[in-house]
Amino acid sequence: MTPSASPRAYDAIVIGAGFAGMYQLLRLRDTLGLSVRVLEAGSGVGGTWFWNRYPGARCDSESHSYMYYFSKELVQEWEWTERYPQQPEILRYLNHVADRFDLRRDIQLDTRINEAHYHDTDDLWHVRTESGETFVARWLITAVGCLSAANIPRIPGLEDFRGAWYHTGQWPHEGVDFAGKRVGVIGTGSTGIQAIPVIAEQAAHLTVFQRTANYSIPARNGPLTPEFKRYAKARADDIRYVMNTNANGHPFRVADRSALSVGEDERHALYEAAWAKGGLEFRAVFRDLLQDRAANDTAAEFIRAKILEIVKDPGKARILSDIDHPFASKRPPVDSGYFETFNRDNVELVNLRATPIERITPTGIRTAAGEHELDIIVFATGFDAMTGSLLKMDIRGRGGRSLREDWSAGPRTYLGLQVPGYPNLFTITGPGSPSVLCNLPPQIEQHVDWITACIRHMHEQGIARIEPTEEAAGRWQLEVEAAAKATLLADVKHSWYLGANVPGKPRAFMPYAGGFGRYRDRCDEVARTGYPGFRLER
Repeated sequence: MTPSASPRAYDAIVIGAGFAGMYQLLRLRDTLGLSVRVLEAGSGVGGTWFWNRYPGARCDSESHSYMYYFSKELVQEWEWTERYPQQPEILRYLNHVADRFDLRRDIQLDTRINEAHYHDTDDLWHVRTESGETFVARWLITAVGCLSAANIPRIPGLEDFRGAWYHTGQWPHEGVDFAGKRVGVIGTGSTGIQAIPVIAEQAAHLTVFQRTANYSIPARNGPLTPEFKRYAKARADDIRYVMNTNANGHPFRVADRSALSVGEDERHALYEAAWAKGGLEFRAVFRDLLQDRAANDTAAEFIRAKILEIVKDPGKARILSDIDHPFASKRPPVDSGYFETFNRDNVELVNLRATPIERITPTGIRTAAGEHELDIIVFATGFDAMTGSLLKMDIRGRGGRSLREDWSAGPRTYLGLQVPGYPNLFTITGPGSPSVLCNLPPQIEQHVDWITACIRHMHEQGIARIEPTEEAAGRWQLEVEAAAKATLLADVKHSWYLGANVPGKPRAFMPYAGGFGRYRDRCDEVARTGYPGFRLER
């Protein structure tokens, strides 16, 4: 593309065309009547679900909660097929939304942002793409996703590997043929736990390289019954209310009982029932699993016993159950046959804590115990979460200040919505919001609606610029830290919630752990009382 001679002007530029970017476009364009351009790096809409096409990729929120609720007609007309939808079905849903609301005409695909600079001289954001195209807009809204910047570990020798290697977050759209191949998977977080059973069924031999053992709950996935589909549509308003008022944005409430307030037999029976039902609701059996270590130990011990029961090889079972963190203090996966996969004859497990990777060789991976010959390496090593996609761009605010420099010691926002020194920049589900601790579609709707109402207020009051004060951002950061310290989340040293999976990234707890319902109330109060903590300038 030939660079523009002069910038194209819009009221708002939105970066990203996933759940967040598409809804933000709809609200700004159709509710406020603004001119909006969505700039998307991919060649299709869908955000996370456009890029993440690895084997077994599916959502770990139940399908009837992983959707928009802003339109009752949309809720009624769309039908999910499974309890936990796979990537192709979610992508079909998002494409349906794009078509139904005529969003594509304002979305520009294959457009990656290099820089976004705020100019004090004209109070506009100046955006430049990788191809040299330029845009200007009063408002810049990032909808880049919390888990979209791939984290590829710096293992010596990768460039010498003669086979093929892939990161799960950058999966080839044409797929990968594992038939007859010796495959190595590095990483046993949520992504690895989804991919490993599927790859094991296809590959001649699979070697799983595990650094950190993980808990996982069976998904008990299956087709949705006609009865459940009718229930979800008939009770849509109630389901939405529960998601918007509880702590985690899911369609269930946490039971109001302590794990330590019931007898051992009753507690075990409750865990067994939750295990049989499957899914993330296992976390909701007791209210204090993330607040009290003794309570958490009861769940952790139950799951470890299940692993030892499922995995037949005592050595593998010991490695898989040697978990060093409290249950749900890292992202708690749900799975379809993960632990059962290690009973297959073609699956090998390598404990990287006992025998660390030394380097990648031309023919495989060498650990301290020897070499594993491989044809394909799969990195299921996650993402530079929450800040990575923002800091990949050169974002500069007042006086040329740099977001990379301002966040060099960790992100600093007010309510996860704005950054001091960056007028009219909004970050959807950014650091400082519930973000990855919450089912994302309800939170995205809350963020987008808040931003839309804020911009409407600015129009009505003749306000040209809004940004938080340094003091408000500082106080909010203390609240984010205090909320984390009130849970077991802050006790985990090697969590990507802290950025610990990315070498050199500052250690700071990034999401707000005080609960989605409480966070929503706080945001509503700020808007209702005239935006205290924000500097409003005419």
